[in-house]
Amino acid sequence: MATFVHPSSFVDPKAELDEGVYIGPLCVVGSNVKLHKNVRLVSQVNIDGHTEIGEDCELYPFVSLGHPPQDFKHKGGDVRLIIGKRNVFRELVNVHPGSDAGKRDTIIGDDCYMMVGSHLAHEGQMGNNVVVSNGAQIGGCVTIGDHAILGGLCAIHQFTRIGAHAFIGGMATVTSDVIPYGSVVGNAAHLAGLNVIGLKRRGFDKKTIRDLRSAYRLLFAVEGTFAERLDDTARLYKDHELVMDIVEFIRAQEKRRICMPHTGIS
Repeated sequence: MATFVHPSSFVDPKAELDEGVYIGPLCVVGSNVKLHKNVRLVSQVNIDGHTEIGEDCELYPFVSLGHPPQDFKHKGGDVRLIIGKRNVFRELVNVHPGSDAGKRDTIIGDDCYMMVGSHLAHEGQMGNNVVVSNGAQIGGCVTIGDHAILGGLCAIHQFTRIGAHAFIGGMATVTSDVIPYGSVVGNAAHLAGLNVIGLKRRGFDKKTIRDLRSAYRLLFAVEGTFAERLDDTARLYKDHELVMDIVEFIRAQEKRRICMPHTGIS
């Protein structure tokens, strides 16, 4: 399929457009942009910087990608935005590249869906199959695991880690790391259990979910210290992959606070 560029759009001659790229009306594509096969810019999309967009991505009006990060420490160095395959960016989505003061790359995986008005700041690291709902705001240096869902108008503080399969409730303000498979709600956000609905939708069997719930109750009980409960959970569930995902997530950044239940005692 041939590449199409609407006559009202500007594409820098140095930009790389693969076969089947569609660029609708009033778009602007900068010199260091690479669009892979079948990328579709519906209209009024603006892409700049060292930005690479994978096959079959779809960008809607007023999407802005790759412009300099909102980081006062950034001094204009060579930074990049790397986007995987089959992602959808709805109206008014904004994503920044990395920063020369930290990680130089912002990375988005495959099959993600960023809804209207959502924002991913500099140095973000987003996995696969992530859903970012309308108006969600993601600060700098945030890491988001596969299959996470971020509710509408939520706010994720800089440097926060969101574990795989986690659910963030609408309008939640998240300032602490969220464990894999966890569900958090509120302002300020607190851990409200496991994302059981999401686990069921993705085909996790009843026994796996039941074991995960048992481990969750042990980890976030009121007896003992959190460190003791973490060690007990690791010992008792050392052969359970999902539970160990949580244990390893917590241990990977022991200086970071974990989002806790209201009844949790650290």
